[in-house]
Amino acid sequence: MVAARATAKSVAVLHNGNTDDRFRLSHHVVETAVLITTSSTAPNCADLTEALFQDGPDGPYVHGHWRKVIAAEQFRYRPSASVEERWQHAYDRLRAVNDQLPVSLDWFVGDPRGLAALHEWTAVVDGATATVAGIHYNLFLGSVLDDELSPPRELAEFRSLARVGTFLCTERAHGNDAAALETVARYDRERDEFVLHTPNDGARKYMPNTSPTGGPKTAVVAARLLVDDVDQGVFLFLTPLSDHHGTLPGVTVTLLPERIGSPVDHCVTRFDTVRLPRTALLQGPHGRLSPDGTLSSAVGSPRKRFLHAIRRVTIGKLCMSASTLGGCRSALATAVRYAHIRHISGPVAGQRVPLAAHRSHHARLLKCVATAYAMTFLHRAVTERWIARRPGERPDAERLVAVTKGWITWRARDITTESRERCGAQGLFPVNGLAEYSANADGAITAEGDNLAIWCKAGAEMIFGHELAPQPPQATGRESLTDLGFLRRAVSAAERHWHLTARSDLRSGRSDDGLGRWNHASDAALALVEAFTVGQAADAFIAACARVTDPSTLAALESLCALFLLGELDARAGLLLSQKVLTSAQVSALPETRRELIAGLAPHLAVLTDAFEVPEEHLSSLPMLTAVPAHTAKPSRIEP
Repeated sequence: MVAARATAKSVAVLHNGNTDDRFRLSHHVVETAVLITTSSTAPNCADLTEALFQDGPDGPYVHGHWRKVIAAEQFRYRPSASVEERWQHAYDRLRAVNDQLPVSLDWFVGDPRGLAALHEWTAVVDGATATVAGIHYNLFLGSVLDDELSPPRELAEFRSLARVGTFLCTERAHGNDAAALETVARYDRERDEFVLHTPNDGARKYMPNTSPTGGPKTAVVAARLLVDDVDQGVFLFLTPLSDHHGTLPGVTVTLLPERIGSPVDHCVTRFDTVRLPRTALLQGPHGRLSPDGTLSSAVGSPRKRFLHAIRRVTIGKLCMSASTLGGCRSALATAVRYAHIRHISGPVAGQRVPLAAHRSHHARLLKCVATAYAMTFLHRAVTERWIARRPGERPDAERLVAVTKGWITWRARDITTESRERCGAQGLFPVNGLAEYSANADGAITAEGDNLAIWCKAGAEMIFGHELAPQPPQATGRESLTDLGFLRRAVSAAERHWHLTARSDLRSGRSDDGLGRWNHASDAALALVEAFTVGQAADAFIAACARVTDPSTLAALESLCALFLLGELDARAGLLLSQKVLTSAQVSALPETRRELIAGLAPHLAVLTDAFEVPEEHLSSLPMLTAVPAHTAKPSRIEP
């Protein structure tokens, strides 16, 4: 009952192979497809793909463009490459990306959707390429081009990637508290210059990609502006780091040890009284410096100036979410294909059955697929919210982007780990395309603001700065556990409970002990953030269902959405029972309802992941998907 289109697509590249083994494998899988493809109500793969990549007015084109770019041979994994060679490959691929930008560079840098889509697809094949691309286009060029007050700068070298841009904010002693960074840029009024300096080891810039690999580099450096020894807050300074001969005078770059995930040339960077011209200062509403040293600013406090200066980090959060989103969908596509071509002994002597035939195997993958769809729809909705925000809505939109980044990257790590495990030992080898996804998710969890820190910030803001979710009616017991509206209201009940609990916990602490009060309320505040984000994902999923017209596709999407929400409610069943938004009978029925949904969706597992449109050029390059021994045992039918 797996859709014929999906299974045929999954083996098409094998069928086109030149070796006899590939032909036998292709023939065997197609034979399996005939036996398990009997449903006339399979969802339409093209409709599922359209729903997933409905990302603004040009979504299909933009995503299709980047999908085609990463299908090129240059983006295939190279097993024999050393770590240093992989660093260089990332920059080579960045230049290939630069040569194929779908729009002008200035337009691209100003388009959050386009930047996120680039991350979504490059992360499928190389997390390092996604990393250096995000730094160059968003954090570096985006920050420079956002400065509309300074005279135009010559950017030809950065446009052509004759020079690579990087971004230096975090310091060894200042990560999530980057507003307290110590690097200084002292204004020298007599020479009309800045003197950039690292005053101590803790102020060294931590983890930027500042090595000689990739060619000459220039950075945007966050430093504390001092005018006549008066601290004016943190600003960004355009700072050349190296040329073809190495680092420039006053710049010291030290390579960091290799880290997990796709390798990037991470370093520690120090400045020793580096002189910069007046044009190095990136200006904006947060600050404009006149020649006499007078700073004018439309932004009140130094902290707000800092947040305005690094405002590109918000788009970076969208990009981090997108990169793990692409990675987890690719991991699922790989694991599902492997589940259909990998056969094991069946219950009858001499019988061989695909891994996908086992409920213990396909149920875990289906739960991940349901979450991946929810993650994708949430990312589309949040990106749209960020782009369409009105004046005064920025704080709420920034918070939504931040909590979404936390939820998506955490869930992506769970999904990529599950996908790797379902492929057994084969999944441990990087050449098979799965091993680095979880580690790359770990990197995204930490990058652009550590997830826990940004959720704590969001939770603290939401306790009194966010509207209470509506109180749903008590359950009667007649509600269907597959009614999406009913399930969504149950999530709202959990959000409301944790919101009220956080308020109560915060108020119950001593008024003179701010940290103690927060510690008392933090558990409930974090639960509030999670429930709120799950609710946003549910809203985005339900809205995506409403846009689908094909009945079979709609039925599959609604089942996936119900499966996703039931998983969320199952973890909160005790709370929801106590809140009387679920009856005891409904709580008891949760496992069976999930089993029924899984049974209905299992025949369509392949088509649900084929809709992710992971390039065949990537999947067919993975040895574990092509080097499966052929056999002649009769394949088994996959039953619900």
